[in-house]
Parts: sequence; structure tokens; C-alpha cells
Amino acid sequence: MAQQLRILQSLWAMERRRPDGAEWLLDTQLRMIRDAGYDGVGVRFVDPAFARTVTRFMRDHGMIWQAQCYPKTVDDLRPVLDLVRELGADHVNLQPDVRPMRISDCVPLLEGWRRLADEAGVAVNIETHRDRMTTDLHFTLRLLACFPDLRLTADLSHYVVGREFAWPVDEVNHAHIHRLLDNTWALHGRVASREQVQVQLGFPQHQGWVSLFMGWWEYGIRSWRKRAGPDAVLTFLCELGPPTYAITGADGYELTERWDEALVMKDMIRGLWDRIARED
Repeated sequence: MAQQLRILQSLWAMERRRPDGAEWLLDTQLRMIRDAGYDGVGVRFVDPAFARTVTRFMRDHGMIWQAQCYPKTVDDLRPVLDLVRELGADHVNLQPDVRPMRISDCVPLLEGWRRLADEAGVAVNIETHRDRMTTDLHFTLRLLACFPDLRLTADLSHYVVGREFAWPVDEVNHAHIHRLLDNTWALHGRVASREQVQVQLGFPQHQGWVSLFMGWWEYGIRSWRKRAGPDAVLTFLCELGPPTYAITGADGYELTERWDEALVMKDMIRGLWDRIARED
């Protein structure tokens, strides 16, 4: 069995948050995701009833999911892992909801989460994300110096806007991003500019940023393929967030149809994977 790519859609990204309050029902969202050819979803595992409803649909249709969680303490991860034992998951995506200023304060948390993950036999990735333990690029690089085998989920958009990368991106910042990607076991998809965490994929003025992220994702996929087993699965989560991630006009409505943009991203990433697989 060859290495595989599975492209997921974020359920958070299915929220519309329109001025008129119109939202898709959960069943509608899940059917849209299935019918669009996604392989699964990213789903919050902090609400057991919600997680059970979503994963039942996924399982019934041969799809997969990643379990999202936001622990503040080591023990906060225990009920998430219990739910994963019950429902399954490709992996747990952990956003560490703490903001230590010292690396030494992070060590017991990361050691504790890693210990629980090992005991449960569940893959747990730490996500790179603003306003979390990993909010800063340089701080996260220091975490990797302490934990060289730390499993990451890379959402690179946070570091481009958080560090306000200059354009063109210099070799130092490219090297920093590559260092993260060499520890990355799952990818979250969103394109940022140096001032905006989420830009529209189709606008002409954003094409330089789209190309930049595609290049980084290509590096991440190639790095993963070298490290992962022959039958491993890489997940890429399309995560184009609702307002205020999505930019809106004066009327409060988004400038583009975000669902359509996610489908474009899905096809771009599948095409990228196919090209890399052919070359390898």
C-alpha cells in the first residue's frame, strides 16, 4: 500500500456568520463535504455529542476525521483521548491553550501530553497557532530544540502574519519554515499575507502569496514522504475560516464564496500531491 493523501474540510470553516444569520444545518454541511469529494473533516472533540454525530456520519460514508482539542492542562487531554478510544480518529490536533513566556514552563505540559498520547496509543500533533503556546515562530523553534521529535500540525498562516514577513520572504525565514515542516505530520490550509491571516485565493494581487504557500506545502509533503512509513496517510485540512478571518465588505458579507475557494484549494493540493508522487 502506497503513501496516501487525505484532504479534509474544517467544520469550523463551514460556519457562515452572515449578517442575515443564515447557516447550513449540520447534516447539510456533512453532505456537502461528502458530495464534494473530501475524505473527511476536522471536528471538535470537546463536545462529545457533537463529535458522536459527526463521526457517525463519517464512518457510515467511509470517511475519516481529525480530533481538535484545546487543553490548558495535562489532564484536560484525558477526556479527549477517552473519546478518541470510543470514536477513533486519524490523529488528535492539539492547540495548547496556554501562553507561557518561558520554555521551561512548556516542558511539563508537552511531556505530560506526550506521555498520555503514548499510553493511549494515539497520535497527537501540536498545532502552530497564534494566541497559543506556539504563537511565536521563534519560540516554537526553541521548543523544537528541546523536543526534536515533537509532532506538529503546521498552519503556516499564523507565522506569516504574526511575524509580518517582509516580501519577498528571505532565506532566513524560509529556513525557519522548513525547520517546522521537517517536524510536521499534518497540514492546515490557509493562505496569509504579511498583514492578513486569510486572503482570497483568486485575487490577482494575492498570487505571490498563493505561490509562496504552495511552495512551502510542496516542501512539507516531500519532507513527510521521506519520514513517513510506506503506507502512511498525510492529512491536509482546508481551513478557510469564517468572518473575521474572512474579509467582508461594508455590508458585512464576504467578498468571495469561501466554500468555492475551499474546493479550489482541495484541487490544488491534490494536484500537487499527484505531481510529487509521479516524480518520486
